[in-house]
Amino acid sequence: MKKNLSELPLRSGVGIVLLNDSNKVFVAKRIDNPKNFWQMPQGGVDEGEDFLKAAYRELEEETSIKNVELIKELEGTITYELPDRLLGIIWKGKYRGQKQKWFLMRFTGQEQEINVETKNPEFLDWKWIELDQITEVVVDFKLHVYKELKEKVKKIIN
Repeated sequence: MKKNLSELPLRSGVGIVLLNDSNKVFVAKRIDNPKNFWQMPQGGVDEGEDFLKAAYRELEEETSIKNVELIKELEGTITYELPDRLLGIIWKGKYRGQKQKWFLMRFTGQEQEINVETKNPEFLDWKWIELDQITEVVVDFKLHVYKELKEKVKKIIN
């Protein structure tokens, strides 16, 4: 019997809003989405791992970035669900979306440190953009996540 995809659990995840000295936000372009969508670093939490450790690990795995300082753990969690076209495909079909804990961090290293050509690359390219632009570049099913993050971050950095 085929499992009802809407009954799949949510994956526990983390995300990082990474700012540079000018309060621009780090975004990267996914390898598996050829359209012009960009996202902030994010990923799953491993068993036995706390959210902050997962955030540092994901950031390094995806971008090679190690030199950051934590500004703030953002309150609450934000959930998104995959659109029907991706259900059963992403994450080997185990999850219907993610429930994410987000962190605001400041990049303290040199730009040469940033390298998205990692061991298991997820991104083709990266750039710094204005905070207001994050909702213009994100894939549709994560738009509400980025709108909420934009408001939370504005309150902290303004």
